[in-house]
Amino acid sequence: MNTAVETPTYTARLLIACADRPGIVARVASFLYEQGANIVSSHQYSTDPTGGRFFLRTEFFLEGLAEARESFQYAFQAQVAGPLEMEWKIRYWGERQRIAILVSRHEHCLLDLLWRWRRGEIDGEIVMVLSNHPDLADQVAGAQVPYHHVPVASGEKQVAEASMLALMAGRVDVVVLARYMQILSEDFLQRLSVPVINIHHSFLPAFAGADPYRRARERGVKLIGATAHYVTAELDAGPIIEQGVERVTHLHSAIDLERVGRDVERLVLARAVCLHLDDRVIADGSRTIVF
Repeated sequence: MNTAVETPTYTARLLIACADRPGIVARVASFLYEQGANIVSSHQYSTDPTGGRFFLRTEFFLEGLAEARESFQYAFQAQVAGPLEMEWKIRYWGERQRIAILVSRHEHCLLDLLWRWRRGEIDGEIVMVLSNHPDLADQVAGAQVPYHHVPVASGEKQVAEASMLALMAGRVDVVVLARYMQILSEDFLQRLSVPVINIHHSFLPAFAGADPYRRARERGVKLIGATAHYVTAELDAGPIIEQGVERVTHLHSAIDLERVGRDVERLVLARAVCLHLDDRVIADGSRTIVF
């Protein structure tokens, strides 16, 4: 991994979601001004100018905040977030989220993420890779990341999920499914209790489920796509973070389509992971706000 020391571009990053009403931006900006902060980036969005939902992402500099985090957060809750009934979170410079990657036998998304991480392009720490097959252990070892083989025997998915939960408990902040070809149970997702990002090898909602490239060719598609989304109990139906497409023609075989699709998958997944780690994604029911 690239260990070069970065110059901080902000002190803290604040994300807010609440019912829209006049004065939200002014209240937040005034609070930060009174604390002595300098806002360096701010983006907001309202779903409807009357009666909608409001979303805000802002980054600011504030000298001495590292020693006063608790009092800052207490004051913001008491003076701004509480009265305006906000859902909010704050992340400070240097707080790197811990990432677990789940993978089966397809290597392209996994190796792309590891490569980007080692180059310093992913602002997080890949702390482990879990797989239901042993095939990729040697390749992951080259990145000096622990590799855990957790087989999923027929009728024993509950046992496998319990083993994965034990490995990840309290050690990860986000899970990435880099072509993990197992359906995760609702109980597993609830007990894991961290965001899970999946890459689906089609342009959802089209061709959800298995064997999308054969079905895409049979339909004569002109675009091959991939979709990265948060995982929910409903298969392939979670809020979409990022999508990408490439043009294809009738000359492409199903194998050609899969090859093109692999390239799209790895790029879309990498972008989605980076967006999540940069706190640019706020889930709003079945969709996302992406700043």
